[in-house]
Amino acid sequence: MIGFYNYTVILTYLGLASGAVGLGFGAAGQSFPALVCLLFSGLCDMFDGAVARTRKRTEAEKRFGIWIDSLSDTVCFGVLPAMIGFSVGMDRWYFFPVFAVYILCAVIRLAYYGVTEEQRQDAEGGKRTAYDGMPVTTAAVIFPAVWVVLECIKPSSLVSGIVYGAVMLLTACAFVGKFQIKKPGKKGILLFIAIGVLLAGAMIALYLL
Repeated sequence: MIGFYNYTVILTYLGLASGAVGLGFGAAGQSFPALVCLLFSGLCDMFDGAVARTRKRTEAEKRFGIWIDSLSDTVCFGVLPAMIGFSVGMDRWYFFPVFAVYILCAVIRLAYYGVTEEQRQDAEGGKRTAYDGMPVTTAAVIFPAVWVVLECIKPSSLVSGIVYGAVMLLTACAFVGKFQIKKPGKKGILLFIAIGVLLAGAMIALYLL
């Protein structure tokens, strides 16, 4: 078979599979399990780079890793949040352009990252220290947080769609914004994990109520 199947890409594949399952739940109108899939994909993405660096890879494996990660991110943090939006109230035709803008900005950012990361690795190697624009993986905590707020307030379906759509547009702008964000260290990663755990707990509690 073509492709690479060593352990350095397993987390990426698992995250992508989770995103694909989440798309199914979102299409069926089940936002809670779709958001669980989004959170799991975010967790996989957080550690896939660290796992990949534990093995000496060929140049082809490195470039494959960059592109398979971006393609996975397109599904998990570009398309899946849009499908979740559809399931929480953005099911009217006038919301569809919001999906288009969000996914377009996510794909542009990922393509730009892929090109610049290849150039950076060719020139200097090592790990990236900062990101241009907000990483698309932040969607893994942004949209579960929005869902938690909406579940606490319990507005109408239309209001939920408007709120979720507004957050999508702001997030899309941040994806392609001309600013830099320092790549989080160990403390930052632990903070994101803690936020993810808290969100997961809140989501489960609200779902069971």
